[in-house]
Amino acid sequence: MNALSDKVAIITGASSGIGLATARLFAQHGARLVLVARRRAELDALVEQLGAERAVAYVGDVAEEDCARGAVALAVARFGGLDIAFNNAGTLGAMGPTPGLDADDWRRTLETNLTGAFLGAKHQLPAMLARGGGSLIFTSSFVGHTVGMPGMAAYAATKAGLVGLTQSLAAEFGARGVRVNAILPGGTDTPMGRASANSPEALAFAAGLHALKRLAAPEEIARSVLYLASDASSFTTGAAMLVDGGVSINRT
Repeated sequence: MNALSDKVAIITGASSGIGLATARLFAQHGARLVLVARRRAELDALVEQLGAERAVAYVGDVAEEDCARGAVALAVARFGGLDIAFNNAGTLGAMGPTPGLDADDWRRTLETNLTGAFLGAKHQLPAMLARGGGSLIFTSSFVGHTVGMPGMAAYAATKAGLVGLTQSLAAEFGARGVRVNAILPGGTDTPMGRASANSPEALAFAAGLHALKRLAAPEEIARSVLYLASDASSFTTGAAMLVDGGVSINRT
């Protein structure tokens, strides 16, 4: 049985990594998809792979409100409404010692990771309420929640902020049928992950931080997103769900 049959979902950051893996998995489970990212060629290739009857691309920057507004309008126009939103787009932003962090770099990280998620939710929630409810999911991180990482102040602050946003929205909209949760992946083998661990030695070090002594494949994180999107998690809301390979508890 397909877990998302007749459901309509928006996925941001869909052109690579966790967003791409989730788009493929959602399609396998019957969802119809609005795929959002900045790179048209990658989105068009994914739509071709999934089928135009099941997926449509929306090219835009989540930091701009027109992107959130337009993606929801496209979901309604093309598929009749919205049931699920996976606000996954994000950036590592500038890294390094905090006193050297430029304020403009801080703001850019904030605008993509946190403001972008807020703008998405702002426009997605009314569309979900019009359908009688839905599932709203954010990609946060163990960084800034259970683990502090040097040189990642902007990233950590935005990802911690997403947990607070999750909790507030869950309390605000739970009685109206919308569940709101955050996924907190551990180290994952994605282009963004490899940007922060860009050598064999760095990858080995990152893997060793986890209790499982390896990084996740994007498909493993996608399966947890599917759980939160589906009725399998019908009594789960306001959760900061660690899918982190034990990095939060490991000391070995």
